[in-house]
Amino acid sequence: MYRMVVRELAGPGSLQREELGEFHAKPGQVLIDVRAIGCNFFDILITQGKYQVRPDLPFSPGAEVAGTVLEVGAGVERFSVGDRVSALLEFGGFASTVAAPQERVFPMPAQMSFEEAAALGLVYQTSHVGLVHRASLREGETLLVHAAAGGVGLAAVQIGVALGARVIGTAGSTDKLDLVRQNGADEVINYRDEDWVQQVKRLTNGRGADVIYDPVGGEIFDLSTKCIAFEGRILVIGFASGKIPSAKMNHLLVKNYSLIGLHWGLYFEKDPKVLRDAQDAISKLYAEGKISPLVSETYPLVDAKSALDALASRKTTGKVVLIP
Repeated sequence: MYRMVVRELAGPGSLQREELGEFHAKPGQVLIDVRAIGCNFFDILITQGKYQVRPDLPFSPGAEVAGTVLEVGAGVERFSVGDRVSALLEFGGFASTVAAPQERVFPMPAQMSFEEAAALGLVYQTSHVGLVHRASLREGETLLVHAAAGGVGLAAVQIGVALGARVIGTAGSTDKLDLVRQNGADEVINYRDEDWVQQVKRLTNGRGADVIYDPVGGEIFDLSTKCIAFEGRILVIGFASGKIPSAKMNHLLVKNYSLIGLHWGLYFEKDPKVLRDAQDAISKLYAEGKISPLVSETYPLVDAKSALDALASRKTTGKVVLIP
């Protein structure tokens, strides 16, 4: 058993292999033999000390794992040894074996692969909770998804289509735009075009988008306020651009739109039922063939640095997955 740890906050290059001794599930925990691990942009940030979660050193990054149950601790009733499960952790997932609190563990659909489960967990949870629970996306509305070829972006596109929305996706290259269209978007726009705001307005007959899904921040957020519909909702997912924007409250008031933030992980503390319900809904959509996580690249866990470097390059599409 081993894990990849950072001993100094120097980015993905500081990741080192560390052997683990034998350990067992404590009360309320599920011990998982990890078969696949999802990579996310915040895994880069946490190794730099720039993420809102700041574990004590040394620690392992990683929030999404999938595998089989090795052992259950006292008080665990929902899972048994041998069950195929996924888990959504605060951190610590870059490991061959993890012990997860039972409330962070979910059953896997029988037909789902471990790679798909690791790719599906966080990004589909984020998009489903954001679009359904927070932004109240309705059938027939127009959803604009920024960075639509990335992990959370593709999840938002697929979920938006499944919910009956008209989906417009933005991306920065022809290949990525083709991928977004292949995943169900009705329209695609290159956000490098200077007139992309006007394109959104033309596609919506001047109304603008009812919901804008923004994991980018910075200038993308600023320009999004110029193409949001009356009573529209801008859903703030993150700041992949590295720039945190400031909203102009007078503009928000005059145009009558809402800004909605999503701190997805906080629901484990405040209202975990929201996450269980979302996972049930996601599993149902998967079983019905309405969503399909895209695993673009896989790397050995020991090569986690290269996986995170690929993610940081913004040349990847869908999810990057590690295999212990």
